[in-house]
Amino acid sequence: MTATAAPATESAPSVARRVPVLRGYRFELVKLVAQWRIRLLVAACWTVPGLFVVGVGRQSTLPSDTLFGRWMHATGWAGPLVLLGFAGTWALPLLTSVVAGDVFAVEDRLGTWRHLLVAVRSPARIFVAKSLAGLTVILLLVAGLALSSTVGGLASVGDRPLVGLDGHLLPPGDAAGRVLLAWLAALAPTLALAAIGLLGSVALGRSPTGLLLPPVVALAMSVAQMLPLPVAVRLALPGYAFTAWNGLFTSPVQLAPLLIAVTVSLAWTVLATALAYLLFVRRDFTNPADDGSGRRALVFGVLPLAVLTAVTVGAVAVATPSTGSGITQDKVQKSLATVFGHLYRLQTEELHRPAVTEAQAGATAACTKSDGQAAQEGAGNDWRCVVSWHLPGVAVTGTAIYQLDITSDGRFVADGDGPKEVNGYFLVRTPTGDAPNPLWQFDGDVDLLDTQ
Repeated sequence: MTATAAPATESAPSVARRVPVLRGYRFELVKLVAQWRIRLLVAACWTVPGLFVVGVGRQSTLPSDTLFGRWMHATGWAGPLVLLGFAGTWALPLLTSVVAGDVFAVEDRLGTWRHLLVAVRSPARIFVAKSLAGLTVILLLVAGLALSSTVGGLASVGDRPLVGLDGHLLPPGDAAGRVLLAWLAALAPTLALAAIGLLGSVALGRSPTGLLLPPVVALAMSVAQMLPLPVAVRLALPGYAFTAWNGLFTSPVQLAPLLIAVTVSLAWTVLATALAYLLFVRRDFTNPADDGSGRRALVFGVLPLAVLTAVTVGAVAVATPSTGSGITQDKVQKSLATVFGHLYRLQTEELHRPAVTEAQAGATAACTKSDGQAAQEGAGNDWRCVVSWHLPGVAVTGTAIYQLDITSDGRFVADGDGPKEVNGYFLVRTPTGDAPNPLWQFDGDVDLLDTQ
């Protein structure tokens, strides 16, 4: 009689597997999109900017105090740039606050951390999934702002050349590429604010302070950019990237400030995200009362970012020779003469006068600040300039007076102060309709870094 093997009466114990990151990402993305406020934001970002640009384009008055606002009747590429200037100050900080500033805190308010940990079994994967889901929604919102405003501008005005900040005309294809680069550059400080939102959401838990952290930080950086700070300090703040894209619309392109600003923003993004990750994986989820503290936020949030800022200021000061305001008399004169030369040629074409090139006109500028009674540098609305030029075959040298208002970031508005035949207010008939004299009021930009 042969013995037979007894059947197994017990099965091998099952091993609990961690949920893959991709599966957790899809789950977190569905949770975000299911929220009514996220759906409302997505719908608004993909529709409201286009309607705004179309509405402004049909008005008789334009937001001339906004960069590129005075050109919204001339080209559809001005609309997305006007919106980008507004979004960098208000919209993008608020969007990152709603999404990234609440992605972790919502679990504290609902008390669902234990259920989520039982399902996923990995705090690290939860952090990655939530961060990627928040990033996806933010990218979707930013893409909506850019595409909607662009479509609105092109539909209402058309694909026409854009006047750059140095007065030269950018062909539609060139303008489109630079508008795209400007929005891509604005993504860097947006990611920095999103990372700060993640850090606040993790460190402060259910406290509403974490939700307010991105807009508060953005407001503080905006105020700092208005102050007469040295260039090194200005470039060391990620908020400068919201205005550094202005240099894309000059010739040659002011690339150095933009690259520095983007690099600083990405450094803030990496550091704030890493700090949020360390706080999250070290959290005691067995204690329901452990949802963040002010001391932890100070030690793991404020202090490391402050150290990064100090290190960045030192690095920028060493790498660039500009340590003052960056706005000097020579730079103002050179920038104003360049813009005037390009726009004088544009005015000549619109008035159907004999063609003249910038080299033939040879425009130069002589500028003084506070009638020469103060230091001839820095921002202010007390710059007075006299532009001179000459025409071929004309012995008399032409002159025009401008009052300049220069902001701390290098942008200036030149207001014509005579003679009225040159830079006074009058309408010029153009292929797109009647438009104000291009030499009456115009925008310009001073490169804050010393390029020589």
